[in-house]
Amino acid sequence: MSPLKSKPVSASRVTLSQLMQPQHANSAGNVHGGWIMKLVDEAGALACMRFANRRVVTVAIDQMMFRQPIHIGNLVTLTAEVSYTGRTSMEAEVQVVAENPITGEQTHTNTAYLVYVALDENGQPTEVPQLIPETPAQRERMEQAKARQAFRLKQRAQVEAAEQSKG
Repeated sequence: MSPLKSKPVSASRVTLSQLMQPQHANSAGNVHGGWIMKLVDEAGALACMRFANRRVVTVAIDQMMFRQPIHIGNLVTLTAEVSYTGRTSMEAEVQVVAENPITGEQTHTNTAYLVYVALDENGQPTEVPQLIPETPAQRERMEQAKARQAFRLKQRAQVEAAEQSKG
């Protein structure tokens, strides 16, 4: 099997937009955070599938903080792209913007980082192309992503060690 070709960040970029309807509301009358989390996961997964040309599964979601509420009637636009690749894993950055479609006012509500693993036809992890940053900002983001991934792996090792010491 030949090595995978590297791909640029732009090969992964996905944009999803959805109008927030009353069925998306929480008890306060704003959009339920869980609904936005679902959309974020879908956008991130699509970016990684587009990049790897494989099915993917979500393995980690970093902290997600909502800077502003999203209102019913807003158009929510999610822009996702791969920000880092490992051997079988990919980190996706997802930007969320809420727009009042009447006034055009846009509000960046949150950014999330999620990690996915590519799967082969048998559901086993499989290698992914390496990421080629196209701008200085993407290079910087990739360096930051390497640090986030190292932190995630350290946390996972600590959790596994703690679980082994209990059993």
